[in-house]
This record gives sequence, structure tokens and C-alpha cells, in this order.
Amino acid sequence: MNVQRCRGLLLVLLLAFLTGGQAAPGSPVLHLRVSDAIGPATVDYLVRGLEFAQAQQAQLVVIELDTPGGLDSSMRAIIKAILASPVPVASFVAPGGARAASAGTYILYASHVAAMAPGTNLGAATPIQLGGLSKEPAPEKNKPASEDTLARKQINDAAAYIRGLAQLRGRNADWAEKAVREAVSLPASEALALKVIDRIAADLPDLLRQLDGQTLNTAAQPVTLHSREAPLLQREPDWRSRLLAVITNPSVALILMMVGVYGLLFEFMSPGSGVGGVVGGICLLLGLYALQLLPVNYAGVGLILLGIAFMVAEAFLPSFGIIGFGGIVAFVVGAVILLDTDVPGFGIPLPLIFGLALVSALLLVGLVGMAVKARKRVLVSGDAGLVGSLVQVTAVNRDDPFSAWVQAQGEQWQAQSQTPLHCGQHVRVVSRNGLQLNVSAAAEQPISGE
Repeated sequence: MNVQRCRGLLLVLLLAFLTGGQAAPGSPVLHLRVSDAIGPATVDYLVRGLEFAQAQQAQLVVIELDTPGGLDSSMRAIIKAILASPVPVASFVAPGGARAASAGTYILYASHVAAMAPGTNLGAATPIQLGGLSKEPAPEKNKPASEDTLARKQINDAAAYIRGLAQLRGRNADWAEKAVREAVSLPASEALALKVIDRIAADLPDLLRQLDGQTLNTAAQPVTLHSREAPLLQREPDWRSRLLAVITNPSVALILMMVGVYGLLFEFMSPGSGVGGVVGGICLLLGLYALQLLPVNYAGVGLILLGIAFMVAEAFLPSFGIIGFGGIVAFVVGAVILLDTDVPGFGIPLPLIFGLALVSALLLVGLVGMAVKARKRVLVSGDAGLVGSLVQVTAVNRDDPFSAWVQAQGEQWQAQSQTPLHCGQHVRVVSRNGLQLNVSAAAEQPISGE
């Protein structure tokens, strides 16, 4: 019986191997859309989209691209997921007027199918020193040799990377290297003529009609598409991807850090409410999480943290602005150099930096003003605060109407008067004798202390 089962299993596996790669006619096509700079949120959206396609047994994933570029680390993570995907991926630069610049060009070359709509373009894939994708800088005589060597290393690495992708997919490797070294671009018609892309399609249904019957080699096995009448699944970014897209915006991450610090500062200065501590703690952790996903300059992070520490120190150890305004300067310099990239969409606008610095300066001015007023204020604690204050009788001794209890400075005091007292009466403190207060009726003139 066991032998028959083994033979049956082997027969099933053999048939699956011989007939494998035939996508079922009813298998869906998953449509994903990228229309912004490529960053950590894009990685989360596309990688989980490919996993969803595999779970749904989709025969094809179409990534609609319109991007100015993105982060190198995010681009490579997406390409790794595409190369390892058992479901073939078609990158489609659409609609008309869209582009697949810099990082988008690499993703297009890595996909099983590269397609463009009329009126679109791709290219300009040269990396620069700080991780962005732009034109290669011209050599300078006074430029340090180490910087020039580093730039050449990045250019050569990027050229070899995209050339390897081109050879893997059978596309124009020479133009791919030229796009890296010379930052050239191509419109859709010329890209098709030079075999940079595989198809030009007016829209997504047109692309699916063109791909019907084509066999694509995936990481698992060849897959023959039946895409003409395939059901189309639209998968938009969910709340997780949208949240990640918001908090990994460098401007938002910086604002979250500031809100977090000021929330905790408010909680430390006025403990008990809990709102500042909760909101501040959440915002600070979200801001720090976002920064660790971005290509940050650690010197910038250090200056921002130093500036925040100085501003917090000013609140608890008033130095009449010296430490606080030094913290503002450190914060501004750190925010300017925070992002270690020039990729579009991943910079911090200078107006935002100076706006946050201005808000911090106004808060520090308020703290300095409070410190100055506190220094000039007359001492109101102890006897100086008690004598002459107006207090209320809370209870009267039944056996002695001249003896009562009063509420003063948040505490209950035993009081003695030269006139009968009654509950609720307002009296004025004349003097203090140990734990007992000498009081008089509020309408009377205070008598001299004992």
C-alpha cells in the first residue's frame, strides 16, 4: 500500500513538472501602483504585494511606475524581491507623461517584462556620492583623491549592477551602462527600438493582451501567461504602508522628534496629567524609528540630540538663554545635514527647519522670562507667606468658640482668635506660634504678633 502511494506521489510530481508553468486561465493578475519617490514605504508595499500575489496564486504582477527615483537601499530590496519571486513581474511606466528615472530604471531592468506607455521616459541612473541619483559630477583639480575614488567606486558598482540585470533579462546592456555613466534618458519609442524595453502599450488592458501566451522564466519555473481575459486585482497601499510613507518623510520624522521632546518636557515640568508623556513618548519613538529607516548622517543626528539636550537643560537649569540658544544653533545645523542623500522627496526644507528653530526660540524666551520674574519675586513661603494671608475657618471647637481649624497653604492649622469664630468665616493670619496660628476677623485690623 505504501509503495502504491509513493508511486502515485511520484506520478503527480512528474506530471506537475511536465505541465508546470501553465498559468490557469482563471488565475488573476495583480496590479500595484508606485507614483512617488522610492523609499522604505515602497519596499513594504511592493514586497508584501508580491507575497500576496503568491498567496492568491496570481499568474502575473504588474507594477505601474511613475517615479523620479529613490533610495539605493530601497531599490535593491525591491529588486531582490522581484528576482526571487515565483510570480513573474511586469513593470509598466504609465500613464502618458510618467517616468522611471534613476531607481525606477533599475527596477524596470530587473522585471521579467519591461513596458512603457507612449509619452513616457526612463534613464538618468547615475549615483552620486551621497546616495542620490543624478548626473556624474565633473572632475575638479582641487577635489580630494579620496572623494574622486569613492565616486568612481559608486559609478562602477552601479554600472555593473544594472549591466548584470540587463544580461539576466536579455536587454540592452550597453545602453544600461551608458544611463549610469552619462545619465542619459530615452522616450518609449527609442527604448523599444534599442531593446531597452520589451513592449509599448497604450494602457494596462492593452499590455495584458500583448502578453497573452508569452512564457516567462521565474525563480521557480517558467510560467506561460493567459492574461487576455484574466481577472484583475487592484491592491492599494494599506494603513501600514500609508503610515510608513508618512513617518518616513524626513520632515515628518523631524517634527515627530520635536513634538516628542516637548511633550516629555511638558510632562516633566507638570507631572500628573499624563497627556504630554504619552503623546511625547509615542511621537519620539515614531520619529526615531523613521530615522533608522532613512540614510541619515550620524553627525546630524548627534547635533540634533545635543541641541535638544541643551534646550531641555535650559528648562531645568535656567542660564538666561545661553545654553538654550546654543541648543537651537546645534539643532539647525544638525537638521540641515541630517539626510545623507540628495534624492528628490527625501530632503528637509529650510523653511521647516527655521520654523522649528523659531518655535523653540519662542519657548526659550518664555522660559527665560519666567526665570527672570521668579528671581525678582518676593519670597512667599513659610511665615512670610502665612502672616497677613486670608484664610477660611473649616471647623470650630464646640467647647471653645475662640479656637478653630483653618485651611492655609493647603494644610489644616489650629487657630486662636480674640473673638468668637464660626465655620466658613474668613479670617486673617496675624502671627504663627509653633503649630498654632493667631487670627483675627477679616474686617478687623490685624493685631501685632505675640
